Amino acid sequence: MKTNTCARLILASTVAVLATNALAEGELNLYSSRHYDTDERLYSDFTDMTGITINRIEGKADELIARMQAEGANSPADILLTVDTSRLERAKDAGVLQSIDSDVLEARIPASLQDADNQWFGFSQRARIIFYDKTDVTNPPMDYVSLADPAYQGQVCHRSSSNVYSQTLLSAVIENHGAEAAKNWAQGVVDNFARAPQGGDTDQLRGLVSGECDISISNTYYFARAIRKDVDGLDPEAMDNIGWIFPAQNAEGAHMNLSGGGVASHAPNKDNAIKFMEYLASDQAQQYFSAGNDEYPAVPGVGLSASVAALGLFRPDAVDLSAVAKNLPAAQQIFNEVGWE
Repeated sequence: MKTNTCARLILASTVAVLATNALAEGELNLYSSRHYDTDERLYSDFTDMTGITINRIEGKADELIARMQAEGANSPADILLTVDTSRLERAKDAGVLQSIDSDVLEARIPASLQDADNQWFGFSQRARIIFYDKTDVTNPPMDYVSLADPAYQGQVCHRSSSNVYSQTLLSAVIENHGAEAAKNWAQGVVDNFARAPQGGDTDQLRGLVSGECDISISNTYYFARAIRKDVDGLDPEAMDNIGWIFPAQNAEGAHMNLSGGGVASHAPNKDNAIKFMEYLASDQAQQYFSAGNDEYPAVPGVGLSASVAALGLFRPDAVDLSAVAKNLPAAQQIFNEVGWE
């Protein structure tokens, strides 16, 4: 009993110290599940410009959200940064974000890339597109719907249903085509699998190189990264044999995955947090998302890096991602019903 009492006192003392430090002027406490070394430039430039020191806690999105919930009102977190609309919406539903007012964010971030209640905003995007082996596929699918065409039986590779990219894509199909059509689509894609869902996006591209797949789905920044630098299993010769399609250019447009963030519900440094969010929407930061991590800027009109521009111009799906996020439970149910592992 005495040991437990001491442990509780130490924990309470630690939380108090964290909370006190978090209130220090000129600091910002960032919880981030973005795992890219190139983001260091974003942080250092912000500090150089503002004098605000960034204290970082990094981890997986669900772990950080759970941590913020457990910390409650004593949480030192000012901002949560994460990848994919599903996780941003999960954070909102968990009550760890708050609505904010920012004329800068409203003016620069398109309405479709922000939460309807201003609890999260998107800062960079990745198009989820179709890649194919140019040797074996002479008539590639031109849209997501065609991935379910029996003509492509045994050719398609995709990630598992537990992956957030898969979940958000199906959620967008539901939003654009309705639940019944989305279920038929998901069943058709399962019927066309070349192998059981496995690996990450780079593994889907490697599947084309190895010959396991003729068609795969991946976010653009994985391919653009291999254009910019060496990636194991994706040498220049192999890359030359991979073609790509920006899907649904005569329909809804290419599906976009979002990376974004929001201000923590109990942010002790709220003003600094909003300053950082506004900085991420600046031309400087937006250009670095593209140059440093091969992503598409969220702010219209910002120039693309050479590796991203090499993929070409396309029309993105302008569907409201906040609405897409609401379809996530329905998407998971469909995955379960059609046996998408």
